[in-house]
Amino acid sequence: MFSATMPVEVERIAKKYLRHPAVVSIGDSDSVKNLRILQTVLYLSSVGQKESALRDILLRNRDQKVIVFVNEKKSADGVARMVENAGRDCVVLHGGKAQEQREENLEAFRRGGVVLVATDVAGRGLDIVDVAHVINFDLPSKIENYTHRIGRTGRAGKQGIATSFLTDADESIMAPLKAYLLSTGNHVPEKLSRHPAAAGVSTGLFY
Repeated sequence: MFSATMPVEVERIAKKYLRHPAVVSIGDSDSVKNLRILQTVLYLSSVGQKESALRDILLRNRDQKVIVFVNEKKSADGVARMVENAGRDCVVLHGGKAQEQREENLEAFRRGGVVLVATDVAGRGLDIVDVAHVINFDLPSKIENYTHRIGRTGRAGKQGIATSFLTDADESIMAPLKAYLLSTGNHVPEKLSRHPAAAGVSTGLFY
């Protein structure tokens, strides 16, 4: 039995069906908990502020591999134009692209020199070396998707950076996001900490 991660549900299945298994772990518990990733959450007063925030980050990371995550494929092209307006070349990856086009875009990103704008199709299973920064232009509604997205950086013992744009429209993830930031030793913005949607959370680790 193999699993890239070991959430509670998978552990439960393993205990139910495996008898006296030998457990082999590749990596360490810190990598599972994304402890090598500096997580920053920018609480923005409006969705309209996302473009300027994205531009600022890209200008500070001109020569690094950056992945920008969006929630829907229909918004990916618009965000790609924002990236290009900030002076960076980019490629787009989502389920609406043909397989050949997806492979070409991934290969271009692996070579370097371009920003990858992607939906959650790139959030799991892709192992691309030297991704320095992950940006959640849109935050997902589930914390599991958040952890998989930011896990594209900080791999193979390296440090990584993840920046997320949070607005009042993201109430569904506020409580688990606050708990996850606390459990991984990252700063919780005051507006998130005091938001009613983030009240009463547990600080336990998710994995």
